[in-house]
Amino acid sequence: MDFLNWLMYFVFYLILFQAFHLITRRKLGRSHKLPPGPPTIPIFGNLFQVGDKPHRFLAKLAKIHGDIMTLKLGHTTTVVFSSATMAKEILQKHDAVSCNRTIPDALRALQHHEAGLPWMPVSTTWRNLRKICNLHIFATPKLDANQYLRRSKVEQLLAGVRESSLIGEAIEIRQAAFKTTLSLISNTIFSIDLADSTHTSEEFREIVQGIMEELGKPNFGHQASSGNSFRKMMDLFDKMVDERMELRRMNDYISTDDFLDILLQLSHQGNSEKLDRNLIKHLILDLVVGAIETTTSTLEWAMAELLQNPKVLQEARGELKQIIGEGNLVEESNITCLPYLQAIVKETMRLHPSFPLLLPRKAEADIEIHSFVIPKGTQLLINAWAIGRDPKFWEEPDLFRPERFIRSEMDVKGRDFGLIPFGGGRRICPGLPLAMRMLHLMLGGLIHSFDWKLENNITLESLDMKDKYGLFLHKAQPLRIIPISN
Repeated sequence: MDFLNWLMYFVFYLILFQAFHLITRRKLGRSHKLPPGPPTIPIFGNLFQVGDKPHRFLAKLAKIHGDIMTLKLGHTTTVVFSSATMAKEILQKHDAVSCNRTIPDALRALQHHEAGLPWMPVSTTWRNLRKICNLHIFATPKLDANQYLRRSKVEQLLAGVRESSLIGEAIEIRQAAFKTTLSLISNTIFSIDLADSTHTSEEFREIVQGIMEELGKPNFGHQASSGNSFRKMMDLFDKMVDERMELRRMNDYISTDDFLDILLQLSHQGNSEKLDRNLIKHLILDLVVGAIETTTSTLEWAMAELLQNPKVLQEARGELKQIIGEGNLVEESNITCLPYLQAIVKETMRLHPSFPLLLPRKAEADIEIHSFVIPKGTQLLINAWAIGRDPKFWEEPDLFRPERFIRSEMDVKGRDFGLIPFGGGRRICPGLPLAMRMLHLMLGGLIHSFDWKLENNITLESLDMKDKYGLFLHKAQPLRIIPISN
């Protein structure tokens, strides 16, 4: 009897909630004409429909409801943009009122949403951190000055691959890329190599992947588990900051001029907005995770696509042989002379953007787009994955065809809204210049120095190209391939 009473109350509550929801929507409709969208269920809206691959589900829905559509994710009204035209509306025309974020629950662990550069509101603090990044780590003169470091890390990568080629051992591309990028970014920030042992590299990788998987889940109930991953990372950074501050107190200390030294130096200067220890740690967290995940996922997808398209691989190797010469290492100064290699990277990012839905935005005021009015507080998602595969914008969008970018001015720098793997507007990823240098060096080196073949019993037709969503977009099945020395 108790159960029947509970069930009746629950059904009554659902009916009441739905009625209230309909009345509210009718009232809003007088002043807010939201874009169309799929029907919802009480309380949960469309949350259970989204599934574990929201980029694909939302792309399918866009074919039915249009390139601007409304969903309810729990109690959150969400508008999704799925075309270059609609992306331009948000990232350019309405950037000023849509540049702040809605915050996933997982990010509230250790208040990262308040101190993390990609997530904090646009403010004096945010502008100060962006300026520090642009001047002291991602500026062209700074990148040019430490290109020797990237060269040495790529040499280490190729040396490790060569050892495997001598014994016919398969390489897991994701793991190799992760280790190389971790080594580079940790040397850039701390002047130490966090990838100098397999154990340390694997432990760090597990922490980073744990954070990314939690951030990619629906927006409730993951604060505690992501808090553990954030705490492990912060404990590591705390230790490094303590050690560096102790060294800086010594009279004979000579500055390493790495990013941590620069940050600590700036924190002791009279800035208008104080750069404290907490901001330093959260900034380093974003730089480390962002650099590693973007480079790792893109490199793995590029290698997988090249294996599935032998003619493209042959063309790329021909270009490298002609421009670089056999036995020579790809240098950063060579990249501008390698248009086909650049086209491969762009085509990979078109089909497999690292952030398939970019990072969520929030309307800070009512936004009028075409005949629709999006009310203040609405979550805004830009489906970069769907935009990259839009048949109205791209010819044969599902095919891997780098040739489409030859003699094309289209780039990934946020000005061409059909190709926005790094986002656009004032929130465009500040690490874009470093990521592009690393990707071309690593990819060019791997295909110039080695032939590649699949492991036994795997054919080109059976190569798994399914993806896995977790804020970043990875291959569901890690790519393992055997290098053959030229």
